[in-house]
Amino acid sequence: MAKVTLGVIVGNRDFFPDRLVTEARADILQLFQEMDIEAVILDENATKLGGVETWTHAKICADLFKKNAERIDGILVVLPNFGDEKGVADTVKLSGLNVPILVQAYPDDLNQLTVERRRDGYCGKISVCNDLRQYGYAYSLTELHTVHPMTESFRADLAKFVGVCRVVRGLKNARFGAIGARPGNFNTMRFSEKMLQNYGMSVVTVDFSEILGNAGKLTDDDARVKEKLAAIRGYARHDAVPSPALVRMAKLGLVIDDWMKEYDLTASAIQCWTSLQQNYHINVCTLMSMMSEQLMPSACEVDITGVASMYALQLASGSPSALVDWNNNYGGDPDKCVLFHCGNWAKSFLPEIEIKNAEILATTLGTDNTYGAVAGRVPAGPMTYARISTDDNLGFIRTYVGEGEFTSDPLDTFGARAVIHTPGLQKLMRYICKNGFEHHCAMNASHSADILAEAFETYFGWDVYHHLG
Repeated sequence: MAKVTLGVIVGNRDFFPDRLVTEARADILQLFQEMDIEAVILDENATKLGGVETWTHAKICADLFKKNAERIDGILVVLPNFGDEKGVADTVKLSGLNVPILVQAYPDDLNQLTVERRRDGYCGKISVCNDLRQYGYAYSLTELHTVHPMTESFRADLAKFVGVCRVVRGLKNARFGAIGARPGNFNTMRFSEKMLQNYGMSVVTVDFSEILGNAGKLTDDDARVKEKLAAIRGYARHDAVPSPALVRMAKLGLVIDDWMKEYDLTASAIQCWTSLQQNYHINVCTLMSMMSEQLMPSACEVDITGVASMYALQLASGSPSALVDWNNNYGGDPDKCVLFHCGNWAKSFLPEIEIKNAEILATTLGTDNTYGAVAGRVPAGPMTYARISTDDNLGFIRTYVGEGEFTSDPLDTFGARAVIHTPGLQKLMRYICKNGFEHHCAMNASHSADILAEAFETYFGWDVYHHLG
């Protein structure tokens, strides 16, 4: 993942000790270096000690931010003392930036409530937030009202905020490719392009006949086809797959890659049945798995809001995501269930990944037409799930997020599969059904629900259900 860059505003108020500003700048620059974050911050000679207090200071800091606007992902407001709330808000307004904002305030030391060391950041933070709200800006807060930057608590705050910045910037500039039509019987995959576009997410469509037609024009001895074939063979075990099916996969993968590069696409959602099997005689799952593994998420059944969910999780965690079905109860345990797909999960989830045929589809479409699915079991570990859905009837976007664990419980079945445990699962299932969510959700091998909840609710204004059990 690309390094995140934050614009830093160090607040000040003239009747508080100046040394506090100098100390704060040093703290933040040291912390950013340790956490691999780029800083856009005033030089200590650009204003009084590099702080922002007056209208003139705000203009100088805003000009610096404007010059670096393309690379600034978020703004950190640092209050070593009470600060000047108007100077902070004016800086943001003059900069023209529309990015996440985190407000931090230093704590006072009970043994140093003297004129020389008193901060009053506890109160100043309230004033800064009040002004930001008046100016119409959304902002994030630290877990503790006041917190020193060099503590583990603030490191966690900053790590979360960096994730929020990645999610917001990524989704606002996302371009999703829709390859083919959704399966005719799946109304659950319907969504509103216009609602997504309203938040910066574009959808580029292509008829599957164009993709399949271009794949059919490629020859077996084409150098690029051979290169793609080698990549597929190196990606996963493929002993059970006939060579002609692997070659067809290579040709299709090459055409999809070229199309996505041509339109600068971030992710894709593909018509995975039944036209593909009937007309091209493979499953596209392996190719989707490979793209997701390369951090270009790909969802089945042309589930665009599903791949948006995958991409949001990837941005939050920095690791691949997968699209899953909430598929089966796990015996009589109300807090466990089986996640399944036939399958297209990135191999990060499947240590013993193998390319096989799609056994369920094969019952009606034939084994020879369904080679290309990947199979394997997700090992025990952390898990976050999420779903973005356009509620067309009410005219807004609703979401849910939550966390659980992949378990090592016995599971005797086929395909891409996992057993998960999440507290209060029955409550979650009722929420999903009552609110008309899709049967798909996105999953990620991390704990990052807090990041998504903050990004979705604070900076996009979406309806968020954060399942906590």
